Amino acid sequence: MTSRKNATPPATQLYDEWLVVMVQSGDRAAANQLARRWHPRLARTAQRLLGDAEAAPAAVQECWIAILRGIGRLRDPSRFAPWAFGILRRRCADHIRSAQRARAHVGELTGEPSDQAPADDAVAIRHAFAALPTDQRFAAQLFFVEGLTLAEIAQVQGIPLGTAKTRLFHARQKLKAALSGDDT
Repeated sequence: MTSRKNATPPATQLYDEWLVVMVQSGDRAAANQLARRWHPRLARTAQRLLGDAEAAPAAVQECWIAILRGIGRLRDPSRFAPWAFGILRRRCADHIRSAQRARAHVGELTGEPSDQAPADDAVAIRHAFAALPTDQRFAAQLFFVEGLTLAEIAQVQGIPLGTAKTRLFHARQKLKAALSGDDT
């Protein structure tokens, strides 16, 4: 069995690493290309984390500002994905805290998700993801949608590998139960 570390990285990963090195050397065109390649993934993850289509673009924009300011300190270009998703996680957490403070200040009540059974598979998956606790939702998004390894997820979330495995295990169980119609 070949470990992921010893395997040759796919061409897309090598291209991303090259872009990171070029950005670190001051190449603006490489920065634009890196943003074009990674913005959709970061935006999709922000949308899933925040559950708010209007707040997600602002969080992603703040994330890109932080990425471009800090990319010179990224020592290993192959670690760009977990590093970028870690920044995004912190920006989304900031947005959630700000929204909670605003709701507390205004005194608004938020509505609960509908208990209606979704008719469409995509809607069912979105509802199942939305029902997960935030940490499990983020781990599942990074694993199932973004393709990060457990080690990368642990790094992004700043947790031990075993905790990442546990979060993903529980997320998988809850998603399976929600999508099969079980009331577990």
